[in-house]
Amino acid sequence: MNDKTVKRKNLSEEVASRIKSYIIENSLRMGDRLPTEFEFAELFGVSRVIIREATKALGFLGILNSAPKRGLTVGEVDMKRVTQYLGFHFALNDYPREKLLKTRMILEVGALGEVIEKMARDPEIYSRFRGIISTLETSRDADEFIRHDMEFHRALIEASDIDPLVAFNDLLDVFFRRFREEILEVQGDWKVNVQGHRNIIDALRDGKLTEAQELIRLHLSNYKKAD
Repeated sequence: MNDKTVKRKNLSEEVASRIKSYIIENSLRMGDRLPTEFEFAELFGVSRVIIREATKALGFLGILNSAPKRGLTVGEVDMKRVTQYLGFHFALNDYPREKLLKTRMILEVGALGEVIEKMARDPEIYSRFRGIISTLETSRDADEFIRHDMEFHRALIEASDIDPLVAFNDLLDVFFRRFREEILEVQGDWKVNVQGHRNIIDALRDGKLTEAQELIRLHLSNYKKAD
């Protein structure tokens, strides 16, 4: 890749960012029409080729739609694609343990209020967690235990039904893969660890938000002790 190609790529990324800012600043919503490629080129002082590259990238994530005669319109973000790229981003970058732990803490603790509300309306959510805990109890080896432990924490965030939070769920995959040995050290007695998971969902079922949050914080703070 030569310098000219790199510069063009950086420029198209900058233009994509400016288009997103344009949508926000003008309070546009899904289906609203956007300026044409020519108008964007004039507005940002770049070529239509750069505009086309930027809009194609935004279109892949669902942020923009492009149709003959209708032109560019605001789309709806495809959260599945966003999730895939976030997961790849976390896997590719060597984030320090402390940052991964803080991110997990914010995600999981922050999700619990919504989980309580969803669980109160749908008892099947609690039953699902009980099922996962049963698989934790009957795990035959460390890898199986870790797989079901990760399933529990993914389900916790998914139960919030908040798409932007769920988009970060692949961070858990990275965390559990990167820190396998430390996770085993922290887990120690599996029976005690399983009971800790059970206490969390019981607190959620009983509507005890503060207690559930403290249990998650305690569970995750154990990883700091393994540093």
